[in-house]
Amino acid sequence: MKHSEVIQTITDEIQDVPEIRALFLSGSYGNGMADEYSDIDFVLVAKDGASDAVAEIWRRAVGKTGEIILWWDRINVPVLINAITEDWTRTDVIMLRADQTGSLTQSALKPLIDHDDIFPCLAKTAENLGPNLKKFRYQVEEFIRILGLLDLAAGREEYINGVLGVFHLRNLLVDLLIEETGAPNRGGILHLNRLITDEQKDLLTSLPPANPNRNSMISAHLAYAKAYLPRARVRALRLGMKWPERFEAATWAKLSKTLSVQRPYD
Repeated sequence: MKHSEVIQTITDEIQDVPEIRALFLSGSYGNGMADEYSDIDFVLVAKDGASDAVAEIWRRAVGKTGEIILWWDRINVPVLINAITEDWTRTDVIMLRADQTGSLTQSALKPLIDHDDIFPCLAKTAENLGPNLKKFRYQVEEFIRILGLLDLAAGREEYINGVLGVFHLRNLLVDLLIEETGAPNRGGILHLNRLITDEQKDLLTSLPPANPNRNSMISAHLAYAKAYLPRARVRALRLGMKWPERFEAATWAKLSKTLSVQRPYD
């Protein structure tokens, strides 16, 4: 079933259900940036919000579009249902009460059902609050913390865990690169290509893989440190964020003492 048919089928199925007050497309379909690989994100407004009764109504509606082969009912987020049908169409719905819609914006939604005229009352766009310095500082400190655990992974010969550490360093580097571009409409995690520059892509693809052995684990950690920390320091300076100098210096001192490695940048 085409995505347009999925959307129409679900809309028609719940259009006249008294409990359902509104249904909006969100995500890529809400902001007009969907492609053939996008999932279908919905926001559903019900009188009682995310109740078992509403979840059952939604399940019946999604079932009209194909056999449901995966159904996560409020497992990770208390108002979210994830579903996949037999043709691997992915639908997500956030179920809210009307009084929980204050953070929604018109620019991120497309109305499908709106019995109570909720959409015109929403803000047109989200307020631009600027960079989140608290979050950025946490990310920098988390990068340094994971880097410091290299000593533990090497000492215990936990090379598999060491590979997982590189994975976390990579995610933090990707977050930094996206912040550098300031890309709007970021979408989901699978939209990286449109969020970063060619130079940033070259950087990511140049970094070594982390194989589960001592030398590879250490060299990968150092390569990511060389890629991340100088760029993060430049961004911190630009944003007026105090750099965790003592934490970084102590971490490199520890790694120098235990692993005989040096900071791979000036």
